[in-house]
Amino acid sequence: MKKLAGVLLTLMTMLFAGCTVGPKYARPDVPSAPSDAFKETDGWEVSQPSDQLQRGAWWELFGDSQLNALENQLTVSNQNLKIAQARFEQARAAIRFNRAAQFPTISTAPSIASVRDSANRPYFSSTSTTGDFALPFDLSYEFDLWGRVRRTVAASREEAQATAGDLETVKLSLHAELAFDYFELRSADAQKRLLDDTVKAYRDALQLTVNRFDGGAAPKSDVAQAQTQLDTTLVQDTDVSVQRSQFEHAIAILLGKPPASFNLPPVPLDLQPPAISAGLPSQLLERRPDIAAAERRVDEANEQVGIARAAYYPTVVLSATGGFEGNSITNWFTWPSRFWAVGPSALETLFDAGRRRATNQSALANYDATVANYRETALTALQQVEDNLAALRILEQEAQQQKQATASAQESLQIFNDRYIGGADPYLQVITAQTIALQNERNDVDILRRRMDATVLLIKALGGGWDTSQLPTTAQLGKPAQVQAPKDIQKSAN
Repeated sequence: MKKLAGVLLTLMTMLFAGCTVGPKYARPDVPSAPSDAFKETDGWEVSQPSDQLQRGAWWELFGDSQLNALENQLTVSNQNLKIAQARFEQARAAIRFNRAAQFPTISTAPSIASVRDSANRPYFSSTSTTGDFALPFDLSYEFDLWGRVRRTVAASREEAQATAGDLETVKLSLHAELAFDYFELRSADAQKRLLDDTVKAYRDALQLTVNRFDGGAAPKSDVAQAQTQLDTTLVQDTDVSVQRSQFEHAIAILLGKPPASFNLPPVPLDLQPPAISAGLPSQLLERRPDIAAAERRVDEANEQVGIARAAYYPTVVLSATGGFEGNSITNWFTWPSRFWAVGPSALETLFDAGRRRATNQSALANYDATVANYRETALTALQQVEDNLAALRILEQEAQQQKQATASAQESLQIFNDRYIGGADPYLQVITAQTIALQNERNDVDILRRRMDATVLLIKALGGGWDTSQLPTTAQLGKPAQVQAPKDIQKSAN
């Protein structure tokens, strides 16, 4: 027993003296904006901006109860979101799988057998039949002297955090896509209402030309022109329904429903985009889940470099076995039937034709690739914010200009219509004024649609109120996930 204690003491000393080989992690630098503000906010102040997006329910900023209800349905019903959630739970399980290597593995294989020796076996001429009753216990434990196991656990933890970032990215993208499709649909409703009203006005104008023709005050060509204008607008009115149907179907799929069972009553878009503060470029790195996921994968790649370097060092394993073995049931568990063996072993690769070197080079190349991906993700995020800030700034000016142009077109139409009734102008002037007025009114609706879309995309580019503090901690990742098995699997298990 003294020898056994000495062996264990030596092994414990080796364990605690173990070190972690490989590089320490440092977050890579990323290209940053040359100033403390986004380029597209220079000289443009958003009136009464929202200082902080609402965490999670950012869509409530638009003040649309129907949109809020749809977004809440998406959270519980979208299939892509369930896929991302399952991937996250799978990554969490991988942590516990790899962490198990930090503890001994104990196994047993009890057996009962009747053994008859061969009469023709070498060196023995007699035969015998004996019993073999065995109850062995085997223990195996790898001493993590070089940090390979610790780095493997750390890498799986960082992958789980990255997968949590992927989950948040999917959530943000799906909710933004729903809001985008919703405003596109409502814009189609607004176009439909405008065209319906226009068709009604053009029917009145057609009746006016018919009356004037019947009274001999207008030529037949005026009636033909009015009829053509009405028919052309009817085509546009009908065509809007195609686009609306497509967006309604897209929303149904986002909610996890077949299009045939989903319907949204027409409600024309009648909202104004909320003012959103973009904050500072330096804050964007902490507010985008895709950037956080890319950064976590850089850390994971760094761990893989350490794991590859640990392969150059010997693997030390403590193996132990013990139990009881007898030749009959009566002496199976007696003290003389005991047996045990314990001791360490070391394995070192002396020649592998460059395999470990290639593995190390591959890990280094993968690290470089993840760093480049992290930096590219950050640059893309900056571009997306700048793009949508520019869109909102320019569209705000365009909306004011368009409002003025629409008012001028309506005034022009009224003048030409009055002059036609008075016989001062031909009906062609009225047709031209009608076309210009309708196009300007449709531009009004379209610019509002683009402003709403740009606001949604800006919120998405800013992370939707998310920040890195919402990534799961080590303690949270270590807790077993409560995953409900599908009903068909439960039935087969029963």
